[in-house]
Amino acid sequence: MPKNKGKGGKNRKRGKNEADDEKRELVFKEDGQEYAQVLRMLGNGRCEAMCIDGTKRLCHIRGKMHKKVWIAAGDIILVSLRDYQDDKADVILKYMPDEARLLKAYGELPENTRLNEGIAGGLDEKVPGAIYVETLLNQVNASKDSFAVPSFLILAHKLSTLPSLF
Repeated sequence: MPKNKGKGGKNRKRGKNEADDEKRELVFKEDGQEYAQVLRMLGNGRCEAMCIDGTKRLCHIRGKMHKKVWIAAGDIILVSLRDYQDDKADVILKYMPDEARLLKAYGELPENTRLNEGIAGGLDEKVPGAIYVETLLNQVNASKDSFAVPSFLILAHKLSTLPSLF
């Protein structure tokens, strides 16, 4: 077996937890910067984000944040706009959920911005063809007296009446 010649493995690369729990000062946008909400992650340190000015941009996550700050769809970020490419930007800061709520309260983000959601927008819409628990429960309640109640509906009803574990 080869001898280890490095200074440590992946745990050393991860480094110490640098007090992420502490409160940090809220950073507001400056000239050449814009707030955005991540629409989807593309991989390779890139994401697609909808900026507050209404432009959809391809955003590059800067190296200081790469593999250290995890960004997901729906997160509020601060991007630096490029002078030479209007459809591209660079992510310079990810706001924590409480910071995003503060930005919305201060009026920096529009009122129609949806926070705390996995996918930016569209979660209230029902997907055609999908089976929802509410629909199943309504069918169970409507057909309790009939003889031909499907077993999966009875199971779904029994599961819904159990006390919640969470």
